[in-house]
Amino acid sequence: MASLFTKIVNREIPAHIVAENDDCLAFLDIMPITYGHVLVIPKKEIDYIFDIDDELLAKLMSFSKQVAKKIKKAYPCKKVGIAVVGLEVPHTHIHLLPLNEVSDMDFKKPKLKLSDDELAEIARNIREA
Repeated sequence: MASLFTKIVNREIPAHIVAENDDCLAFLDIMPITYGHVLVIPKKEIDYIFDIDDELLAKLMSFSKQVAKKIKKAYPCKKVGIAVVGLEVPHTHIHLLPLNEVSDMDFKKPKLKLSDDELAEIARNIREA
């Protein structure tokens, strides 16, 4: 059965996409811990990041770097942090988060509750950055 993220790749369910190429897709986390929280995935469904072949892993990281630059421009911050947890959805995903302090990367803190319009605006801000 296809993962939730594969369904996003296949456009079977909606997502606020911020960037895409032949191999990777970046979209907003719908339960963000900060404004500009983006998930980056390989389009190929692979559960564990270290099972990805080296060529695709390099493409995924390069794509993540490009998206991080857009996030930093759209949501000025000290750095864009990167985390790979991968327990929620069995499809490799990289979290990119604008950071001004370490606590901005705390996945235990309350999630932002944003409307679809707010998410659309955030996605637009990142795409246009």
